[in-house]
Amino acid sequence: MGDEANRRRLTYSVPKWLTVLALAFTGLTSAYMFTLVVPIQSELPHLLDAPREDTAWVVTITLLVAACATPISGRLGDMYGKRRIVLILIGFLLLGSVVAALSTNIAGVIVGRGLQGATTGVVPLGIAIMRDVLPRKRLGSAVALMSATMGVGGSVGMPVSAFIVENFDWHALFWVAAGLGVISLVLVIALVPESVLRTAGRFDFLGVVGLSIGLAGILLAISRGADWGWFSPATLGSGLGGVVVLLIWGWYQLRASAPLIDLRVAARPAVLFTNLTAICMGFALFGNNVLLPQLLELPTESGAGFGLGMFETALLVMPAGLLMMLISPISGWLEGKIGARAMLAIGSGAVALSYVYLLIWSDEIFHLFIANLIVGVGIGLSFAAMPMLIMRSVPAEETGVSNGINALARSLGTSTASAVMAAVLAAVSIDYNGVAVPTATAFNISFWIGAIVGIGAMVLSLLIPLRPFQQHHPSVPRD
Repeated sequence: MGDEANRRRLTYSVPKWLTVLALAFTGLTSAYMFTLVVPIQSELPHLLDAPREDTAWVVTITLLVAACATPISGRLGDMYGKRRIVLILIGFLLLGSVVAALSTNIAGVIVGRGLQGATTGVVPLGIAIMRDVLPRKRLGSAVALMSATMGVGGSVGMPVSAFIVENFDWHALFWVAAGLGVISLVLVIALVPESVLRTAGRFDFLGVVGLSIGLAGILLAISRGADWGWFSPATLGSGLGGVVVLLIWGWYQLRASAPLIDLRVAARPAVLFTNLTAICMGFALFGNNVLLPQLLELPTESGAGFGLGMFETALLVMPAGLLMMLISPISGWLEGKIGARAMLAIGSGAVALSYVYLLIWSDEIFHLFIANLIVGVGIGLSFAAMPMLIMRSVPAEETGVSNGINALARSLGTSTASAVMAAVLAAVSIDYNGVAVPTATAFNISFWIGAIVGIGAMVLSLLIPLRPFQQHHPSVPRD
């Protein structure tokens, strides 16, 4: 009764499908930030007149800020209003885009990219808003669409960025990002209502500091380990230091009266195994994003690649993202028929199948295209299922932070995939015109790793309880 009464108070004149559209566009914009600079990544040392180890921070800082900001913004949304925090995050995106667009040195671009990374929190917050304002029968499809934006934004953004780089100055990338931010801001202001659901208590600033330091240490070790050396003092110090800080942070969270994250809720089997599956799915998705473009772009003379250009490669990768979006309405219907756990198992199984397919068939461009489509189906189903499993297992007032943790789990998977795949491709390479390029064996080893991780995700998904925790008032709204 309490949840239903709150939802009645959310009545407003804007049609609900427009609210979903506004939130989905914002999610697409957020996801695009991760592939925004991919076309110029290899040229950054020249463009910014800085060594390659410094320009790597243009990518790394976005990842670090996104990982830390996502669960924190989720908690802020639960406490102070989800729409309000979404608007603030879009403001960070706008500011960061303008700062980077006006910068001619590496410091300004790194600051701008860090601010852009903060906007990642709009996806879990958008899902939480949908839970607050949509009836049960519409929630599954809407959540599936919002979840799909994390894959769609990157896939569709790749050819857009490639086109911009090939025809305009590189600063145009950031002006386009700023324009998308303005559109997102207007859409949210005009079409998204404020939720009345709030979490009482004070904000845990000490918990924020501990979580940020711990995550930063671990992600630094993962993302920069290949450059620093996996057993170097910097890598070991960052990684082990991050683990120690997170252990202390967890001890503190269990004893805090108003913790940033309720670890007891996060430890429930339905939530825990969903988040562990999310790590694997993040790994499998980003592994695919790392391997296939490189395989398509490497010169044919290297013995492993197909010699395609950047724009052609981006166009071949893009349909998988579009397929994720097309699956969204089906996912809502399918979730009602077979359940979110079965959807997650099928989705993770499809991703594992795509890597097995590549182990058998990867000697034609058509083979890679088909494998990428299979990944699109698997990720579309999996990303739609995970938020539904989370929302049915946590109290309504913790939706934002709980979905933020799930997004963080995916980020940990993507970071690990980036480091592992890069290490494998670099270790098994040959000299081609003075440049080290991966061999066909390197890609096969990577496909084996992806298949094993995909199978692991499927096993973890089957460990999720069929009857997740339900509070007195159902976590997922009903009509």
